[in-house]
Amino acid sequence: MDNVVWTGTWVAERLGVELVGDDKLGDLLGLALRRNPRRAHLLVSNVLGKHVPQSPSVVYGYGFALGRRVRELLGTEDARAAVVLGYAETATGLGHCVADGVGLAPYLHSTRRPVPGVTPAGGFEESHSHATSHLLLPQDPRLLAGDGPLVLVDDEFSTGNTVLNTIRDLHARHPRERYVIVALVDMRSAADLGRLEDFAREIGARVDLVVAASGTVKLPEGVLEKGQALVAEYESADRDDAGSTPGRAPAPDEVPVPGRGQALDEVAVPGHPPAPGDGSAPGTGVVAGGDAGRPVPMKPADAPSAREREATAGERPAPAATPAPSDHPPRAAGRAPHRRAHPAATRVELGWPRGVPDGGRHGFTPGHRVRLDGALPAMAARIAEALPAGARRVLVLGFEELMYAPLRLARELEQVVATEVRYSTTTRSPVLALDDPGYAIRTRLVFPAHDHPDDGPGERYAYNVAGAGFDAVVAVVDSAADTPELHAPGGLLAGLADHTPSVLLAVVPSYVPARPSTERPSMLPEPLRGPAFSSYAPDEVGWLLRDLSDVTLEAPTEEREEAIQSGGAHYAESLPVEYQPSDQYQELFRAALDTSAARIAQAVGAVTELVLAERSRSPLGPDTSAPRPVLVSLARAGTPVGVLMRRWAQYRHGVDLPHYAVSIVRGRGIDPNALRWLAAHHDPADVVFVDGWTGKGAITRELAQAVEEFEAAEGITGFDPEIAVLADPGSCVRTYGTREDFLIPSACLNSTVSGLISRTVLRSDLVGEHDFHGAKFYRELAGSDVSAEFLDAVAAHFPDVAEAACAQGKELLAGDRTPTWEGWAAVERISEEYEIHDVNLVKPGVGETTRVLLRRVPWKILARAGAGADLDHVRLLAEQRGVPVEEVAELPYTCVGLIHPKYTRGATGADGRAVAV
Repeated sequence: MDNVVWTGTWVAERLGVELVGDDKLGDLLGLALRRNPRRAHLLVSNVLGKHVPQSPSVVYGYGFALGRRVRELLGTEDARAAVVLGYAETATGLGHCVADGVGLAPYLHSTRRPVPGVTPAGGFEESHSHATSHLLLPQDPRLLAGDGPLVLVDDEFSTGNTVLNTIRDLHARHPRERYVIVALVDMRSAADLGRLEDFAREIGARVDLVVAASGTVKLPEGVLEKGQALVAEYESADRDDAGSTPGRAPAPDEVPVPGRGQALDEVAVPGHPPAPGDGSAPGTGVVAGGDAGRPVPMKPADAPSAREREATAGERPAPAATPAPSDHPPRAAGRAPHRRAHPAATRVELGWPRGVPDGGRHGFTPGHRVRLDGALPAMAARIAEALPAGARRVLVLGFEELMYAPLRLARELEQVVATEVRYSTTTRSPVLALDDPGYAIRTRLVFPAHDHPDDGPGERYAYNVAGAGFDAVVAVVDSAADTPELHAPGGLLAGLADHTPSVLLAVVPSYVPARPSTERPSMLPEPLRGPAFSSYAPDEVGWLLRDLSDVTLEAPTEEREEAIQSGGAHYAESLPVEYQPSDQYQELFRAALDTSAARIAQAVGAVTELVLAERSRSPLGPDTSAPRPVLVSLARAGTPVGVLMRRWAQYRHGVDLPHYAVSIVRGRGIDPNALRWLAAHHDPADVVFVDGWTGKGAITRELAQAVEEFEAAEGITGFDPEIAVLADPGSCVRTYGTREDFLIPSACLNSTVSGLISRTVLRSDLVGEHDFHGAKFYRELAGSDVSAEFLDAVAAHFPDVAEAACAQGKELLAGDRTPTWEGWAAVERISEEYEIHDVNLVKPGVGETTRVLLRRVPWKILARAGAGADLDHVRLLAEQRGVPVEEVAELPYTCVGLIHPKYTRGATGADGRAVAV
């Protein structure tokens, strides 16, 4: 580092400015000049990735490390309740990296781009900035209405006015007990150091500060006037020079820019300090009122002359990627003096994952990050394939507020190619450029805005790209900015083509909420939990149901069947009388449990491993803070399976998966209020629906249709209708533990093996607009409850089957699991063969056959010839109810239950008036 010129040298020598603070401050900051009535100098960040190309791993590492420190400061519980807010334009990417480091919190950044149809949830003015209006446009306004910690991220904490004003405004509307301010550098003056503590006392909240380095700027008398004179001198020289250099861009103040004459605090230009060895940023965190760091004067270094080159001719340029100085005295640097025709940019189709936002403008959840992480390798591979052969140095260039997506793409590209990869973005910020190695901003590309900004046309800039020797530049923009202006002569792509042999264009789809971001009344209750509702432990499952325990809903089975098949009632409007098993039947249940517990445990392990592998970022790694699947069981048969899957994840991987139970009703779909609650508390993309087994696949189809209709009506997207089941004998799903049709003992009983909860109920006089579907808790059956016995018996076999289950999960993951829907075809064939002519009255599989015998009016049971103990309980129930069991030689299921077709068949179709689910 002894031979590296500090990029604040030029300004420091001429203005007498000094940086005083931590040892690392000189690595993090350089200096530049700007025209401003308040401050002539500009602090230039070396690790922000905004204006000078930097290693994407360095940029990401600093933000992520700050986020980890926030996580440690808050603790896991408060981190999960927190929201991270970044500032446009410069800190949008930094804030997102901090959110990644926190790991558990959603992210939102302010924006200067209004989005049609999206109502602002707030906003504020940044009076000292060149572009003042900040909007807050979360898809869900409740993101800012919680009471968990709010983490505010900016690149620099100087006076603190903007951040403190933001807190004051939000606190007045939604008070919180805790705020955390995060910045790369704390550059408060001695006069400002006490303001943070005073402010915390004023609002009655705790306010912490986390930074990578601390210090201050020492300014001599008359620095503002001297700086303004320097800017005027070099701008004048550049204007004179521009007259003899066709194609040169105007100096920063030649063309009016909205808001010109105000401070440019968001301008930050990285150089290339040493990357932290472990990918994290060193530095001492500063809590409000804490130590500001050891003062270390950063005096101007001896600068080489402008004739001295930074790299020997023919050698690879230094990583900082600043252009070699010219052979004349330093001058204001604009566009290159020559222009050449440029080929059309090569468009790279990224394959951006559907439903994942392009950034935090409308909110970005941990679940979104998991999905993005999974898609990044393929997207980076597509970019790598499009790079020109032999490219040594590549720049990934982001676009104004679109910083995070290009950064993640650049960081992934850096991992998979031998090429040197750098990252920076374009900006609205006008800064004087000077071609001198001791000055932070060496060159400047000027081009017109290409995203039709709300404040009208104006100049935009890309710094330290011209003359930097890049073999290719990958410009990453969102689709709103992929306009004719981008591709026009004089546009950004043309300007880039003047300085690199290859220009690639990657477009990220602009994410716009599907419906206006208006606040929905918070009328949905919290989940019901045991022991108040169900006999399960409170952490095993949360029931998104309404308690109807005090309502009489039961009717005799024959009466229900007649009403259902005649079209007079829906099956979900009443409940069958709970079957009370005889002592003989109870013995059969326990015998079946003893026989099948290990088999069930292996299927639980296999399907859980499959879910973790496909729906987690790092399911087998040590990072237990990584977002995990959210198990959502289809009540009630899916609930014991969901509990067992949750127990497997705890046993095998030490992770706690959230688990809820929701209602789905054939013909009426899944409970939309339950989906709304899940979307408000989790990322829909994390939700994994769980059931016990498949029959012919009616519920699989019902769920897919219901989710599609819900997304179209609500504008809430991301739910995956795929169901995870223990057994898939019907070949209806991709996620299963086995496709064998075998006895799952929880199918043998009703509520007494399902936490004493009834089937779900949906009746308009009992379930209102803002209610979940209903169900009953049969407390009076506690003496017969075997729910815990079933779970414990299966979980006891986890150690015995762990190796086999993991191997089975890997085999399934690598194999072809495409559904064949064989079960549906078999049911259609049986329906016609037995002249039922209604597939809804044919219930295939051991589980569904058991339900027919327990809840419906069975006609006959078809049993595969030679079926053994799996059907002992079926034969006993059939004998008790006087139902014939007919052995069939060729049957794809172990057994099939046929509901008596004596009633009006025309009323038993897809509207759900025929058959219990």
